[in-house]
This record gives sequence, structure tokens and C-alpha cells, in this order.
Amino acid sequence: MFLEKVFHFIIFLGPLVFFHELGHFLFARLAGVRVEVFSIGFGPKIFKKKWGETEYAVSIIPLGGYVKMFGDNPLDETELTEEEKKVAYTHKSKWARFWIVFGGPLANFILAYLIYFFLVVSGEKVPEARLGLVAENTRYHSLGLRSGDVLKKINDSKILSFDDLNTIDTEIETIVVQRQDKTVEVPFKMNGIDFLENFSALRTGLRAPVVLDSTGKEFFLSTSETVNLTLSLENLAKLNKSEVYLFPILSKLNELKKFEDIKLDKEKQISLNLDSEKKLLAQLITLGYYPRDLIVENVVMGSPADKAKLTKGNVIVSVNGNKIVDFSGLRSEVQKTNENEKVSLGVLENGKIVIKDIVPELREANGQTIKAIGVHSGIVFLPLRMVEYRADGFFAAITSAYHRTTDGIYKTYSGFKKLILGEVSMKNLGGPLTIGKVASDSFNVGISMFLRLMAIISINLGLINLFPIPVLDGGHIVFIVLEFFNKGPLSKKKMQVAQQIGMSLLFLLIFVSLFNDFSRLF
Repeated sequence: MFLEKVFHFIIFLGPLVFFHELGHFLFARLAGVRVEVFSIGFGPKIFKKKWGETEYAVSIIPLGGYVKMFGDNPLDETELTEEEKKVAYTHKSKWARFWIVFGGPLANFILAYLIYFFLVVSGEKVPEARLGLVAENTRYHSLGLRSGDVLKKINDSKILSFDDLNTIDTEIETIVVQRQDKTVEVPFKMNGIDFLENFSALRTGLRAPVVLDSTGKEFFLSTSETVNLTLSLENLAKLNKSEVYLFPILSKLNELKKFEDIKLDKEKQISLNLDSEKKLLAQLITLGYYPRDLIVENVVMGSPADKAKLTKGNVIVSVNGNKIVDFSGLRSEVQKTNENEKVSLGVLENGKIVIKDIVPELREANGQTIKAIGVHSGIVFLPLRMVEYRADGFFAAITSAYHRTTDGIYKTYSGFKKLILGEVSMKNLGGPLTIGKVASDSFNVGISMFLRLMAIISINLGLINLFPIPVLDGGHIVFIVLEFFNKGPLSKKKMQVAQQIGMSLLFLLIFVSLFNDFSRLF
């Protein structure tokens, strides 16, 4: 698993680094500068080959790369011959040096454009932006969103997948959603950054319509004799049906690679008559059928649940006498208790309800103190549905890729600006570990998501390198501009001080991003 993630990270970052350094390389060669080394990666070289005047190499640390140009060190006091000056970087015109430096970020923007163009021409498949559970007591529910809604538009911006939300930074006025077979426009007053920072709570999975009886036998719940594998338990609970059907499940759910492969015994279906005016899940529980997320899938050793003798297969049906219909209800009821207060759980064990008293323990999670009892839910989620987008023709693809690239540049710049001004927490800054994780996750979802993320990170890489920090491309561009006003190169002392400041700022940026990475992991 670890080696697989490393592989995904390398094939993700490799093209971004290659294109960036290729931009520097091509503009250097166009300007007549001799390139001594073209390396992907830093540190010791694990592969090198010399063609012409340039050594091409792959180095052991895959977190960047470099192009070593002849005469590129302004602090070097070595005298050059007239012939050497012709191929030296520092002896080229300001305009030529600008394009050599700018060539790297420009190549990253071009790469993003090419990726977007390829995606809209070939047809990109991405998970639809479907909301998870929207609890009734939440702000999002009061604003009009519902469990299972599929985002279609935010203001005037089309939403194809959750990935498109990264470009939302304005005030949100309206959200258009697909709610089962209807399109609904929801008036929605919220700041875009606030929306994104708190949106993760809505990106949870939706429960598959799986219930079990007191013996542990599992059934697939449907509101008709035709099974619908796309409706969640939350969706079904809102339909107010007077009759539902239970199909015995023949598959072992934990061993299914794809939920669509589930096998049902349709010849032994069970029909239940219900009161359409009452809540479906509460009626099912009364009849002895429990949502699968209430089952105890695992018990943490040494935890309060373990000490209270809860075991795998138990079904938790109530907390302090209050019936629950989902695992989040259990979590919510436990959080309401006072520190060291006893919690009475109603547990279905061997077909009978028994009461087990537990004292939750305090734990730290995501910077917050929570109460935990030490059980894992047996929840089964509906799989992500994939949607495809394809441009209407070649010229439409050119326009679409251009707009997505320029929009990505603007929104990324806006995000960095908010980060620098303190409008967004530095905790949102991610480093190589975060990039590696999301790269691996997106690869496992699909190649389209992997490439979309690559385009976004390519834009990020191009913009970061344009920061006016010495040692970055943007810092070199600032030096070139200052040369113009200074009527000549800056003094070596000023260059040394600037590079020291630049390295300090760069190390600070690296430290913060790595700190955030490890904080998320541990």
C-alpha cells in the first residue's frame, strides 16, 4: 500500500517537475545559453546521460528538479572569456533572462491547459458532487440543502464534481441541485470561503439501504419490486411509502469490490405495510429491522465498549432510553453526556435487548476533545456515481480548456492572496505528504480525477514559483526588474542578503506545510 502511494506520487509529480524544468531549458537554449545539467529531482543522481553539452539526470529526491545553466551564478567572480560570455546566462539581455526564468511557470500553465483540453476532448469521468447526510439540526439543512442532493451550479458556475468547488471564493447567492428527479434552486446566502471550510461535513457517504433482523440476516430495502441501487437509506426514508420490500442479501458485503455486484434473493422478498404518515426508519426498527450502521463491526481493545463486553455483531438500538436510527445518533447522544457520566446503551444481543452501562473516555480528534466508547460501525456506503463531461467539438474544447485554465489561475491567485492576508488559516496549506495522499486517492477514484488534480497542482506550482521570493523564479524576475531601474546588476552583498532572506522564507513555507502534513496524519 505504501509503495503504491509512493508510485502514484512520483507519476503525479514527475510530469509537473519535468514540464517546469523543460520551460526553463527550452527558453535557455533559444537564448543561446549553454545548459550543463537538466535534472528531475535533487540530491545524488541515480541516472545520468550526457547528450551534447547537457547532462540529463534523474536524482533520488523526487520533490523538484533543476536546470544548471553556464554562468548562472551572479556571485561567481570567475572571469569569463568572450566566447564563454556568449553562452553564459548572466551575460544575456534582461529580456532573454526574463523569458528563461518565466519559462518554468509558463510551462506549468501550458501543461494545465493541455490536461484540460485532453479531458474535455476525450470525456472526463468524475464522481458527481452528491451530498452526504444533511442533518435536520444543521445550518445547511436550514438553508435548504438535503441529504443526497447533487450540486449542479453555485451562482453561475457549473459544478461537475467536488473538485470544482476549489474555484468558489465569492459570496454564494444560489445553489442549484438535482434532488432525485427534480431540479431545485436553493437561495443560499453564505461566504464562499466559509462554505468551503465547513463543507467537509456534507461530503460524507450515504448509507446503502441495507437492514438486518434480530438474527443478523441482512436485507436490501426497496420501495418497489424493482431494486434501485442508486437510492440511499436517507432517500428512501423521505419517500413516505405505505409499502416497502426487503430482499435477502446473498453476498458478503465486506467482500464486495463493487456494490453493483451485490446478489439478492428476489424470490424470497418480504413485503411490509407501513403508515406513510410516520417515519420509515422508526417503523422498521419497531418491526425488528435495523439499519446496518447500528451494528458493531469492531470493538477497540481496552476501550469502554470492550470493558462493557460489547462484541462484534451487537446492534446498538438506544442511548439512555432514547431510540436511535443511525450511528451518528449514537455519536450525538454520547457527546451530550457530562464528563465521567455513565451512558446506558440498549444493545440487541442474541435476539434480546440488554442494557450495558458505559463511561465514555475523552479523546483528541482534529484538535477537539470528544467522548468515545470504542466501537466501529458496520455501515455500508453507496458507491460514488461517475458522470462524464465532453466538449461539443474541437473548438469548444479549445475554449473550455482556456477558460478552465485562466479561471484556475485567478482562483488560485485569489486563494494565495487570502492566505497571505490572513483571511484563510495557514492550516489549509498542504505539503508533499498531503499532495501524495490526495494524488493516490484521486488515482484510485479514476484517471480523470487524477489528471484534474494534476492540472490544479500544476497551476499552483507555476504561481508559487512566481512568488517574489529570492531563490524562486519570481525572485529572479524581481532582480531583473531592479536591474532595469538600477541601470545595472545589484551589488553582490545585496544579492547575498536577498538570497539568505529568500532561503529563510522558503524554509519557513516548507516547515509550515510539513507541520500541517504531520498534524493531519497524527
